[in-house]
Amino acid sequence: MVIISEIIRTFATQMCSLESLKIDLRNLKDSMTTVEYDLKDSYFEYIDAPEVRSGKVRVSLTINKLTDFFELKFHTEGVVMIPCDLCLDDMEQAISCDNRLVARFGTENSEDDEVVTVAEDEGILDVSWLIYEFIALAIPIKHVHAPGKCNPAMIQALEEHSADRSSDEESTKPIDPRWEKLKNLKI
Repeated sequence: MVIISEIIRTFATQMCSLESLKIDLRNLKDSMTTVEYDLKDSYFEYIDAPEVRSGKVRVSLTINKLTDFFELKFHTEGVVMIPCDLCLDDMEQAISCDNRLVARFGTENSEDDEVVTVAEDEGILDVSWLIYEFIALAIPIKHVHAPGKCNPAMIQALEEHSADRSSDEESTKPIDPRWEKLKNLKI
């Protein structure tokens, strides 16, 4: 029973910390509102997506309340931990991005490329997943450690099993002349 109560307490703590990421658009008083978020490991654990495991990110959200819609500008900066493409060990990746989004009221919740429709009777916009998507999109396609920082055991295993080494071992076997001509096309 103690373990279950600990799990419930942990889950409740995470839920409470993410409540601040839900914005009540109906009750925004000023035309311009700025909110700051410090996202840490518990945020990434709650999101539970495979791309980012942990991190420390600061998000500044400016909401401009206009007549028919809300303009949201996100400025995100920080560091996230992601797996290295070569050695699969965790590595730090700096993140810095600016994103813009438009929110408006409608009959039901929906998302488009840059427009989010919030059900008018609810009026709550949860930006927790939107922020995660902005962070994930800011990660470069190729992410590897700086030279010499990768796990040496994994790099050695990669070199042992690379295609170049296995092709050298097979070079003692006779190759079909048709395939031999194709080797000349390699860059």
